[in-house]
Amino acid sequence: MAAAPPRWWPLLLQLAIALGILLAAAEAWTGEIRGRVVCDVCGDAAIGPEDHALEGAEVAVLCITKSGEVINYQAFTNSKGVYTVAETMPESDRWDSCLARPMSSFHLHCTRRGDAHSGVKFTYNKSSGNPHTVKPFLYKPATIPLYCS
Repeated sequence: MAAAPPRWWPLLLQLAIALGILLAAAEAWTGEIRGRVVCDVCGDAAIGPEDHALEGAEVAVLCITKSGEVINYQAFTNSKGVYTVAETMPESDRWDSCLARPMSSFHLHCTRRGDAHSGVKFTYNKSSGNPHTVKPFLYKPATIPLYCS
């Protein structure tokens, strides 16, 4: 087979670069963990109309990758009480299992953890780009309002 004429070389080089970029992108994996933190005003362990989102609550997420690396993340909730942790990494290093746990609430009244468990452990088996949603973490006030009785 004869070598490609010199005028085709730039086109072949561009095709090779494009193929390399596509192959590199195909090996990348993106994981996302999200959840909510809520003030359980009545302390009844159920989210109801009297409850509200906690802005600025701190959540820690610890993940172990398929290669055995331990990665620690720190997240804070937004005005809707939602936190998100996301990272793009090689497919071979993707998250295998994770532990999410509430760390602190900076709300004036809602500062006591309302959950019986201190965290939620889960296996991360979502495909790239699909988030894992953790059940809401609850905090309750030190003093339950009278209207809750």
